Amino acid sequence: MSKAQDPFYIVKEEIQDSIDKLQSSFHQWERVPGGTGEQVHLTKELLANCESIAWQVDELDKAISVAARDPSWYGINEVELENRRRWTSNARLQVADVKRTVGAGKENDNSASAIRRELMRLPNSQQPDISDHYSAKSNDDFVASESDRQMLLLNRMRSWMS
Repeated sequence: MSKAQDPFYIVKEEIQDSIDKLQSSFHQWERVPGGTGEQVHLTKELLANCESIAWQVDELDKAISVAARDPSWYGINEVELENRRRWTSNARLQVADVKRTVGAGKENDNSASAIRRELMRLPNSQQPDISDHYSAKSNDDFVASESDRQMLLLNRMRSWMS
């Protein structure tokens, strides 16, 4: 079976596209100032994408395990199986690195005091009013986003304390 017809390579290409998009979003996340609505949104998006890609890689790994039981039936050899395992292992590491970094938060915004400041932030002349960012959105969207932001910050605080 040619690589163009092999389902492994079709799925691998789709997963690689997802990983490339994940990396691009991750680099955008790194450039966004901490504690902003945009960072909260990107964090949620990145973590959800990490979970999705990890699931896809796990499913591909299961297919490799099935093929490993009888490689000749699937027209592949041990070298090809090892190459496929190496690719899924590498993909899993890339996703885990993004997830770990995003989960830990940015270095500058990962301290308990920074999280506490963000949770206790009140609009004043020196701090931009977060509602200005959401003025084009409905109040429900704003409340949901703020709730998600606070939950993320609380989870980061809990992980920092443990």
